[in-house]
Amino acid sequence: MKASELRIKTVSELVEQVVQLRKEQFNQRFQRAAKESVNPARVRSVRKLIAKIKTILNEKKMRGDNA
Repeated sequence: MKASELRIKTVSELVEQVVQLRKEQFNQRFQRAAKESVNPARVRSVRKLIAKIKTILNEKKMRGDNA
């Protein structure tokens, strides 16, 4: 997902998306520990997407957007 697409979303939508991605990341860790097939590219993309969203949330916080 592009940063421009994320900037359109509200703060609450972004927070909900971070929660969902954290759950996915948690499940991927368990799958890796259980030797189940885990897509390594997806692990990396989830981590990067969380970072993007948190950066945009911080930008919105600095501007004062609470929508």
